[in-house]
This record gives sequence, C-alpha cells and structure tokens, in this order.
Amino acid sequence: MAKVLIVEDDAEIRTGIVRALAGRGHVVVPAGTALDGLRLVVAEAPDVVLLDLGLPDLDGREALRMLRGVSQVPVIVVTARRTEGEMVRALDAGADDYVVKPYGADQIDARIRAVLRRTARKAEERDPAVEADGVRVDPRARTATLDGAALDLTPREFDLLYHLVGRAGEVVSKRELLTEVWQVPYTAADKTVDVHLSWLRRKLGETAQEPRRIHTVRRVGVRFGSTP
Repeated sequence: MAKVLIVEDDAEIRTGIVRALAGRGHVVVPAGTALDGLRLVVAEAPDVVLLDLGLPDLDGREALRMLRGVSQVPVIVVTARRTEGEMVRALDAGADDYVVKPYGADQIDARIRAVLRRTARKAEERDPAVEADGVRVDPRARTATLDGAALDLTPREFDLLYHLVGRAGEVVSKRELLTEVWQVPYTAADKTVDVHLSWLRRKLGETAQEPRRIHTVRRVGVRFGSTP
C-alpha cells in the first residue's frame, strides 16, 4: 500500500481518516497545519498527500503552490469548498484530484489507488530501469541489485542511487543531487548528501577512502563508475 500524508486541521476528521486508511494497509502520517505538512513532505517522502484547504496557518492553495516548489508528489485536495471555481483553482495550482467533504473512507481509498495508478503509468514512460558497473535500479519495481543480489535501501538511498547510475560516468554536483533527489534548495553547509553517500557506499561494499563505484571529485561532486 501507500504512505499517505494527511494535512487536516480538524482533529476528529484527521483521526478518523488516519484510522480508516491504516486499517486498509496504508502507512499514514498526520499533520495539523500547512507548515507541518510541508516539512513532512520533505522528511517523509510520502506517496500521496491529502490536503485540506481550510488550514489555520496558510490557505490550502498557497500551501499547494509551496509544496509544488519542493515535490511532485500526487496531491488530493479534500475540502468542504464545493464550488466549481474552487475546484478549478485548486487543480490549476497543482492538485491531482479534488474531493468534497463529507467523504467516505472507501471513496478516498479508491481515489488514492487511482492517482497512484496514474503516477505509476507516468513513471513507466519517464523513468526506465538503469544499469552500470553491476548495479541495476528499476524505479517501477523499486528494486536495486548489485551483481544480481538485492540491495536493502531506504527510499532516499534508492532515489540517490537511481540518479547516480542514470548519470554513470558523469560528474554530478551535490547541488544537483540535493535539488533533484531531495527537491530542496542547496546550501553549502548542508551535509545531507554526504551522509547519504556514506550510507550508500557502505551498502555497496566500499568507503570514501577505497571507492569502487562512487568516486568523489573534489570541489565538483561525485561520479558513479568503476573507471575514470
């Protein structure tokens, strides 16, 4: 099933939908404000977001525009606003679907499945499997192998490896990795990329001191590949 981020300020509604979706096998991450939701989009990398428009700190459409600045995660707007104009404005702001309250758990579960099917089809067209130096990464199946043996990667490690293998032989800057893989602005003091590269090297059986596939190019970035 999916990891679902629910951004809903009404505690009763939020608790009810969390319980209902968890009971259907989803991993559910709740947030009560727009800013918490934006933070969790980056920290949790959900598969889909359920976003209320009537939030206490930011209007939902503004939150949606900010969210689209850091992520292309599918967003289903769930709101009591039922006019056609509101629906059009939300969809134009980047929503993938629009559900009017009150809604049933079966309906929202079906909407989640539908939007994820559409996302998967787009991924199939956009993101082919890549392979280099004995490493194969398949974004559709979310599998990665090293010389045929499965790699146990976190979602972020998987995305990082996919990006590197897809650019095998090229030097990739840390700025690019942070903006393309994490989808957040780059700052020189940010050690996020370094930490994840270290974890990824360990799982590939190498270190920064004795690299085999992930090579540091000083003051430039990293290169994936066993040969220069």
